[in-house]
Amino acid sequence: MLKDYIFQKQQKLMEQQTDFYTSTGLHVFFKDPVENVDVEKVVSKVESSIPEHLLSEVEMIIIGWFDEFEERSLNAFYDSGTLYVSNIQDDFMDMYDDMIHEISHSLEEPHGYFLYGDKKIEDEFLRKRKYLHDIVWKMGFKTPLAVFMDPEYNEEFDMFLYEKIGYDKLSTAVAGVFVSPYAATSLREYFATGFTEFYLHPDEHGFLQKVSPELYKKLVLLQNPEELDN
Repeated sequence: MLKDYIFQKQQKLMEQQTDFYTSTGLHVFFKDPVENVDVEKVVSKVESSIPEHLLSEVEMIIIGWFDEFEERSLNAFYDSGTLYVSNIQDDFMDMYDDMIHEISHSLEEPHGYFLYGDKKIEDEFLRKRKYLHDIVWKMGFKTPLAVFMDPEYNEEFDMFLYEKIGYDKLSTAVAGVFVSPYAATSLREYFATGFTEFYLHPDEHGFLQKVSPELYKKLVLLQNPEELDN
């Protein structure tokens, strides 16, 4: 009976949620039903909040459940022009946050040199990583400094922060150093969490500007399409 009820509820949701295109040509496809979130309103807010030139790499959004979410402990990911976003969301802002974050990753391939070429963001990130190493060393986690000084994503290091230390402890340790514990994961996530913070709190940039000044400067420049053409 319960399975039948769940199936019928999902079928009803799928009937209510139909694929759509936005006025900019973005295709939104429902693979699985979404509860308690109006996806059209979320997408509309995304398109009204982020400059059009920063959305040009995203052609499609697919809402649903994918194996990658469970395998990599994700809620969303970007790949080849498509945002894959979980249909299981807490609320409007949860989905909005996921979309903003993944849009940032869509910019790294076409604008990688603009973002990272002058090494300013990387240098800022590694200074913070060095500070983080010293903090966690004092906490009893004796990990070589060389591990912290690699800006690339490393799954083992990710799990070290997430599981061995734990984001609860890390939140306290990195307060005022990173905008969030996840920002310490890699250089790419440092950029992505800053980008997300920039658009989640458009009228409250003081915190981001203070914590990550070089990243903030780059995000401000990113608003101007002419900067990306230089």
